[in-house]
Amino acid sequence: MVRLDIDFIRSRRRSAWAGRLLFAIALAVAADAGWTYLRLREALSADQGRLTAVQPRAARKVGPEELAAARETVQRLTLPWTQLFGALESAASPQVALLSIEPDPRSGKVTISGDSKDYLAALTYVLNLRRSDGLANVQLVRHEQKASDVSFSVSASWGSP
Repeated sequence: MVRLDIDFIRSRRRSAWAGRLLFAIALAVAADAGWTYLRLREALSADQGRLTAVQPRAARKVGPEELAAARETVQRLTLPWTQLFGALESAASPQVALLSIEPDPRSGKVTISGDSKDYLAALTYVLNLRRSDGLANVQLVRHEQKASDVSFSVSASWGSP
């Protein structure tokens, strides 16, 4: 067996140049960070000075037509669309094809137009719409017998007038 000579007390002589080199690199990095900080601080104060010098523009005048259009848009967006779509989905039938849905936010009514295979399918669809929770005062407004199907329109109260 070979004898191992381990001495934990004895210290090796370290090179003095490695510590000095690391210290110089740390000083260079710190100086660069300080210089960058000063440049950014000056740029920030210059930008803030330019911002305070800018005069705010006067608000654009809005005409009555634009104001009315904006009000109508807001009114349409605040309508309970989920109630309408829920009622339409609950009344859906494979024998009925919806052609148009025309909401009127001012009167709180909606007009639904569609085609069905026969008159009984159209009446069943109107009855299903009456039973739904999202619509009230559901009425068959018009129906027209065509060669192979029936075209109809339904009026209902919906949303808040």
